[in-house]
Amino acid sequence: MSWLSRLAERQILKSQVSGRLQGLAGEGKPLPDRPGDAFVSAGDAAGFRLMAEAGVLPREISLKRLAAAQRAHLATLTDEAERKAAMAELARLETAQAIAEDARRAFLKP
Repeated sequence: MSWLSRLAERQILKSQVSGRLQGLAGEGKPLPDRPGDAFVSAGDAAGFRLMAEAGVLPREISLKRLAAAQRAHLATLTDEAERKAAMAELARLETAQAIAEDARRAFLKP
C-alpha cells in the first residue's frame, strides 16, 4: 500500500470514529454502477471523457457497451438454443474487449 493510500485510509478511519460519515446522503445504499471505473486509472478516465465529449470512443468502451447490451438481451431469452448463441456472442465481445484493453495498456506502457 502506498503512502498516499495509507494517508487516505487513516483520514477515512478518523472521520468514521468522529461520526462525520454518519447521515450522509446515500448512506447504506450501494455505490452507483459505473462500469469499468474501478479498473481504469484516473488519467485514462480523463482521456476517455475527453474523447467521449469529442464524439470518439475507444474500441474497448464500445465493446463494453455492446457486452452490457448483450447481457441484458441474454437475460430476456428462454429458448436454450438462443441462450447458447447469445452466450457465445457475449464471450466473443468480452474477449475482444479484454484484447483491446490489453493493447491499450501495452501501448501506454513506458
